[in-house]
Formats: sequence, structure tokens, C-alpha cells
Amino acid sequence: MKATVIPEVNAEWVLQDVPTPAPGPGEVLIRVRASGLCGNDVAASKGFIPFPAISPAIPGHEPVGEVVETGAGVTSRAVGDRVGVTWIRGTCGRCDYCRLGRPVSGTAALLCAAPVSTGFTVQGGQAEYLVVAADQTVRIPDALSDVLAAPVLCAGYTSWSAIRAAEVKPHERIAVAGIGALGHLAVQYAKACGFETVAITTSPDKHDLARELGADLVVADGGQLREAGGADVIIATNPSHVAAAESLAGLRVGGRLVLAGIDGQNAFGIPSAATHPFFALDQKVLGATHNGPEFLREALDIAASGKVTPLVETFAKEDIAEAVEKVSKGEVRFRAVIEY
Repeated sequence: MKATVIPEVNAEWVLQDVPTPAPGPGEVLIRVRASGLCGNDVAASKGFIPFPAISPAIPGHEPVGEVVETGAGVTSRAVGDRVGVTWIRGTCGRCDYCRLGRPVSGTAALLCAAPVSTGFTVQGGQAEYLVVAADQTVRIPDALSDVLAAPVLCAGYTSWSAIRAAEVKPHERIAVAGIGALGHLAVQYAKACGFETVAITTSPDKHDLARELGADLVVADGGQLREAGGADVIIATNPSHVAAAESLAGLRVGGRLVLAGIDGQNAFGIPSAATHPFFALDQKVLGATHNGPEFLREALDIAASGKVTPLVETFAKEDIAEAVEKVSKGEVRFRAVIEY
């Protein structure tokens, strides 16, 4: 089969022939049709986060395709089913974290002793075929295309998990900080639920687009948000803890700031009490990642309803190096999807 391989840290991604895997007991073989390209995949290839611990290093944790073969004992999936595979698929089942009995989520990537992580500890989805345990797949709604489903498996999953983590009340106002791969989806999810939605972006060229996505108001920073009445919930999707902390200026009393973006360089810090008396405002700072399979199913269903549409740029598998380059430079609006 054709698969995208990262030869070594900082090397150009290449398309090459590798053996096609075969499903074992309890597994399915997926013919991948579309695979999203996440910024974390690029970060791993550059060594900013751990390089894939598999050989060959086939990345990708947003694959969507159809089941073409089932292994012995599989009853939950059948040939022809359209499925997706997420970043964290399973855990070791033996470590202290696993003994807590928590559902499989992004938390396991950091706390499980040996998580099953697509594209990092096992083969990823940037390939024509992928073998995975049947119970580690998710059904894709019929109304959602392969290309549009792929970004929901990570970016959409994270954005929706952040909104759910905030436990937003019907009368509350949501602000989304950062209008990128996660943020453009978070705005749509918030609006799809009927919340008054504010977009926070320092990019003037994104103002009109943010409104088209559903934002009722667009501001540049936390100060402008405060002047516009503030927000009960701020979903920080940009990969900057500095920007997330700055947005606290616009958080209302009793509000929640949800960190959904990953900043590998800077610590998150609460501004001084002279600037922002956090201790007296009954506010909370929360973290969100892939918070459980039920939230992924919800995210997919909302997208299938047509209320949320990922904005994607598609690439042929032969153009994977170009796609990686554009993602590295932040030139994709807003999710690159590779077709296989």
C-alpha cells in the first residue's frame, strides 16, 4: 500500500510503498479515504513533541474510511461500514491511571503508562490502509462526507469537548479566542447550540469570516471583550497561553476559561491581582482535550446535521510534502485533509 512516512526528525514526509496490514482477531482493516493533518503531527515530525515510536513512522490521527475486512470475532463492525479512528484509542489497562477506570480520552496520552496512540505508538492514518481494533473505531454519520468528518476526529472533538467542559448555561455568552483549526469549529458549535457567540482574533482579515461562521460580535482582545460586556465562557483555542491569560480581562464574574490550545513554550499565568483580581471573581480555569467518546459522537452528529462545517483544503496523497509545508507556515484555512 501507499503510505506517508517520516524518515527521521526534520525530514521531508514522503509517500512510499509499505506492506498492507492484515486484521487479527477483534480487528478491522480500513481503506482510508481521507486523513486530516494536525499541527501536532507536524510538531512531532520536527521533534517539538515526541517523534512517532513506530517503524516506519506513519503519522496521522484523523483517518476516515470504510471497513473492507474484519478479523475473527468482530460483530460490532461489518464490511462497508464507514468509520473513523481517533488519536487515543486505548490504554495499557494496568497502570495506576488505568486503575481509575476512566473512559478513554486525551488524558490517557499523558497519564497512562503505555497508551495506544494513532500515529505515535501505532501506525497512523496517513496511508491507504489501517488496522485497528473494532471497538476503537467510531461510526461516521451517513450525511457527513469523509473529507469533512476527518477534522472532527481531533479539532472538532477538542472544540466540542471544551464547550461541554464549560457546562454553559442557556443564557450565557461564549467567546472563542483564536479563529484557526479549532476556533473556527468552536464558533460554529457554540452558535449551533444557540449561544450568543463572540470571536476574539487579532487578525483583521478573519473578522468577516468569523461573522460568516456565526459570531455575533468580533473583538481583538480581552479588553475589547470586557468593553463589549464580557463573556461567561472563553474557549481559548489558540496555541498561546499568553493570549489565553490576556483574554481573562473579558471574563465575567463566575466565568470559565477553558484551555483547549496547546502551548509548548510558555506557562499559563493569571495576571496580577492589581490587573485582574481573580481570587475575588469566582472564576475557573479548565483544561479540555478529547474528553470522552460520547463527546466525539455528539460532535460528529452536529456536523452531520449541517450546523457545523469544517473549512478544509484538500491535497492528493502525492502532495503530502506541500501540505505539511503549508500547515507549518500557517497557510491552511483551516484544516488540511489528505485524500487516499
